[in-house]
Amino acid sequence: MEIKLRDYQKECIASLPDEGSVMCQMATGLGKTATFSQIPRHGRVLLLSHREELVEQPRKYYDCSYGIERAAFHSNGEEVVSASVQSIARRLNRFAPDEFDMIVTDECHHAGAATYRKIFEHFTPRLHVGFTATPNRADNVRLDDVYSDIVFERDLRWGIENGWLSPIKCLRVNIGYDLSGVASRMGDYAPKELGKAMDKAEHHDAIAQAYKQYAKGATLIFAASVECCEEIAKRIPGAVVVTGETKNRSEIIADFTRREIPCIVNCMVFTEGTDIPLVETVIMARPTQSDALYTQMVGRGLRLSPGKEELLLIDCVGVSSTRDLCCAPTLLGIDPPDGDTTPWENEIPEDLFALPDMLAKAADTPKNWIRNVKLVDIWARKQHYRTHNINFFKMPDGSLILSLKKKKYKIPAADKLGRTVVNGKRMTMQKAMDYLYLHLQETHADERHIWDLTLAKRWGAYSATEKQKQLVARMLHGQIDVEKLTKLEASQILNRMFCK
Repeated sequence: MEIKLRDYQKECIASLPDEGSVMCQMATGLGKTATFSQIPRHGRVLLLSHREELVEQPRKYYDCSYGIERAAFHSNGEEVVSASVQSIARRLNRFAPDEFDMIVTDECHHAGAATYRKIFEHFTPRLHVGFTATPNRADNVRLDDVYSDIVFERDLRWGIENGWLSPIKCLRVNIGYDLSGVASRMGDYAPKELGKAMDKAEHHDAIAQAYKQYAKGATLIFAASVECCEEIAKRIPGAVVVTGETKNRSEIIADFTRREIPCIVNCMVFTEGTDIPLVETVIMARPTQSDALYTQMVGRGLRLSPGKEELLLIDCVGVSSTRDLCCAPTLLGIDPPDGDTTPWENEIPEDLFALPDMLAKAADTPKNWIRNVKLVDIWARKQHYRTHNINFFKMPDGSLILSLKKKKYKIPAADKLGRTVVNGKRMTMQKAMDYLYLHLQETHADERHIWDLTLAKRWGAYSATEKQKQLVARMLHGQIDVEKLTKLEASQILNRMFCK
């Protein structure tokens, strides 16, 4: 297969070093498989995939021998070996450490897992390149001990603004499901339990109603189980179900592309690797905690198509026992606020990129100002950061803000390698906090009772003063019970109010 690379894909390849271990970020739909297939080969190549169904997919991009390491399939000295992580981790004794000149890890945001590390510790390639489409957030796992640098970044915003991906509009529809009793396994909801929780007539009715009321054009619905697919399709005239057992998928896609089928309802079939550019509406009725899976599902609607103006993304939401439930903000690495409602629940913003400000405002509430000390502490301990007890406020995008009387300091969110950019300089998140701490000691010693939680907590455990209570009551117009506030809580609220 002859591949004609786009300019940014060529730039990605040109950014790679001759040796080492580096990461590249390319949004879903920008063609990372085509890109890594064209990296110059100076020896044998190992492709690592997190999902077994992706092992076969890159074959069409290579013009050389191509072997498989998955389940019953075994490679036999081919120039390119595509392997599932789970399979090759059990077969390392079949390969010498210097067997491969280059390793390419797809969906490399998983590379911090023990199975991956076992593989990386065994092999000694000249070059290791990791590709990911997920946002550069380091809140869950850092990869700085796997990759030395992020050498190329083209995110969703870049893809849309430069005309390579479809613009997105978002809508949130509460269909009333309750996942509080559904267990989580391997970073996502347990499939059978999820399917059972979602397989209720009222949910199917609500999803069908969302389609009839909001969907525009060719629609792809992601459901939680085969049973859910069938029930939803019964309620939508002309809808077709596609599952893992469907034999005539290519015919269905062709009819869908000719607009002979208005809606396809699928269960974990069109999550990755399927090219259906016409999709104009994606309805997410399959709740997930996996940002990679969510991004891949939405990605089915990001490709451009003649006459297609934009992608309408409809998130069907309900009650979850975890804040890790993915929704539209996941595409930008934004944490949604607590609760089941947001400012965009019943409206479609002009575009996806209006969401960060909306969600930041929703999260920036008196309740969260008070809870913030605990949230930052939990985050710092999980990431092994020393905050020096700086009174940070953590925003939904992962950035840290310190508000003083006449000055505001901001440390942007860390990337997957735990680094941030301050004053134009890239540094680790820890170094940024260290530098700010020294700066505060030198220039804001008179406000230490505000920025140093050690002092703030010392006197903050007492009840708020009458003056604090009066100020908070006046400024928040009775939003919270001021009689229960401590000095520290009142201080947190007033600091946020005065710095707005």
